[in-house]
Amino acid sequence: MAKTQAKPKRRSATEENRRLIEEFRARPVGHHSADLQRIINKLRGSPMAGKYCLVTVKPHKQWQLAQTSGVRGKPLKMLNKKFTSLEKAEWHVFKLRWKEHTGETLR
Repeated sequence: MAKTQAKPKRRSATEENRRLIEEFRARPVGHHSADLQRIINKLRGSPMAGKYCLVTVKPHKQWQLAQTSGVRGKPLKMLNKKFTSLEKAEWHVFKLRWKEHTGETLR
């Protein structure tokens, strides 16, 4: 009889991760600490299908949330969320990617 393998449980953010989350929230654009950059790289390294991203609508003024299809050449799926602050837009994408990766909703 084959043994079924249990899926690993997703855990909430550790105290260290909380510090790094707050670092990102405070400065989502620009240089980050090495530890935060590792988390960002992990979140950005997820499979392309359904990945959240930002599209510039008006340069330096407006961005729109979108999702990738995961299929080369297929257009992005534009979502109804727009931003007038790049920092708020990046924070929103970070929270969405964090939820997908950990199952935890950030506020």
